Amino acid sequence: GLTSAWAAVEAGKTLALANKETLVVAGPLVMQRAAERGATILPVDSEHSAIFQALCCGRRSEVRRVILTASGGPFRRHSLAQLRDVTVDDALAHPTWDMGPKITIDSATMMNKALEIIEARWLFDLSPDRIDVVVHPQSIVHSMVEFVDGSVIAQLSPPDMKLPIQLALSHPERWPSPAAKLDLTERLCLEFEPPDEERFPALALGFEVARRGGTAGAVLNAANEAAVAEFLQGRLQFLDIAAVCRAVLEHHHFDPRPSLEQLMRLDR
Repeated sequence: GLTSAWAAVEAGKTLALANKETLVVAGPLVMQRAAERGATILPVDSEHSAIFQALCCGRRSEVRRVILTASGGPFRRHSLAQLRDVTVDDALAHPTWDMGPKITIDSATMMNKALEIIEARWLFDLSPDRIDVVVHPQSIVHSMVEFVDGSVIAQLSPPDMKLPIQLALSHPERWPSPAAKLDLTERLCLEFEPPDEERFPALALGFEVARRGGTAGAVLNAANEAAVAEFLQGRLQFLDIAAVCRAVLEHHHFDPRPSLEQLMRLDR
């Protein structure tokens, strides 16, 4: 993903960015090169697409914060004791999205949201203290932007990737979409609650890495991919995924200004 994204940016193209790892691993370098080459990066992630759309409602200087929504995954109500006994099959049963194994596990651990925090930090040039996360189990509100006057602009649609994919391809136009439409006359229940970082420690890692920059994103991404692979093979417990990632970050020799080649080596 990073190699092809870099080539598109280097050529000054408009890039519909479908993998968050590009900006997690090399966000500062990619965004700087995009600015230098006149390239445009349009997010395909539903959360970042929602933020991108909401940001059009005001000036960047008028943004107080962005609010990423998270489904909470299948273990939103699980205790720590229950999380210790989670199996692979349990973790692969996502309540609202149909996704591949790796991203489904990331959603269950909330590492997916941690990576999205880092992605948002670089994509929208936001300091991490202006990024928040709320749990929204219905996955109808895909993310929100709060402006300095207190207005909150949200993007709503059924949980279906057709819409953000199409918007990234059609921008700045909007086309008729085959995606399901939201019927507000239905008995629509929208719940929001704060995330629990004790049960889902990956979130704290996301904020820490977003603050550090440098090589931290590449190391977190690589450590998580390895840990998830071990969990899927039954060689690691569910709660150990975030613990392994933290241990790797703590033992890594941090470099605040890495080269692209260095980041690509770290992410292998």
